[in-house]
Amino acid sequence: MNGHPTREEDFDLYALGALDGDEKQAIESHLAACSECARKLAAAKGRMALLAFAAPRVEPSPGVKERLMRQLHSTAEGRAYSPARIEPESMGGGFFGRWWAAVLAPAAVALALATIFLWIQNNRLHDEDQRLQSALRTQQNQIDELRHIADVIQAHDTVSVLLKPMPGMGQGTAQVLYNSGMGELVYDGWISPPPPEKSYQLWMVPMDGNPISVGVFNPVTADSSTWMAKMPQGVTAKAFAVTLEPAGGMPHPTGPQVLVGPAT
Repeated sequence: MNGHPTREEDFDLYALGALDGDEKQAIESHLAACSECARKLAAAKGRMALLAFAAPRVEPSPGVKERLMRQLHSTAEGRAYSPARIEPESMGGGFFGRWWAAVLAPAAVALALATIFLWIQNNRLHDEDQRLQSALRTQQNQIDELRHIADVIQAHDTVSVLLKPMPGMGQGTAQVLYNSGMGELVYDGWISPPPPEKSYQLWMVPMDGNPISVGVFNPVTADSSTWMAKMPQGVTAKAFAVTLEPAGGMPHPTGPQVLVGPAT
């Protein structure tokens, strides 16, 4: 076994002695070098040990105690002891003792298997709950982002800028909605995927100073996309431009302009 056991229930089955052959040999070889799995096996053995307390205690019949005392006295007096026929009462109460033994042994096994089954089901339910919780968080984040976008779009002081493709560059068009008071920007548009080892980078050109990077994006298709970005709060834009840069973007524009639009 090169990796950890793929089934968690294998630890319980090993603790019960239900594994044999290659499965048993594989898990024993792995346990010798894996402290994590050794701890899991110890926990499984603890669970199996608890099952012993789940079965009801069976008191021996008075005949068992009497016969045992006779055997002890015979041994103490030096007499040889020869096993005699076992009386019915010595077997845990005759017919009822044998009946209890026949019932309790399968019941203990059934209880152990039921415990393992419930433990496996509990782990599966826990994993499913974690998956659903993660999906719920993802959906909630998407809802929050859409609400945030709506807030920027609906604000009375939000400015809309249309970005058009430059001659000789890839096809595409986009709209930028920015609110300098909120320091938020919404990009909505489509553009051809960039060449290998290249990225698109959106820049805000302020009234004074150098262009400010707003975001780097790498569309894999020409489908329309919408995303939000932060921009300097309180800064008025003169124009916006999308340039083609080395993969991951640059601190300042170095590549050709692909989409450009003046802020009016």
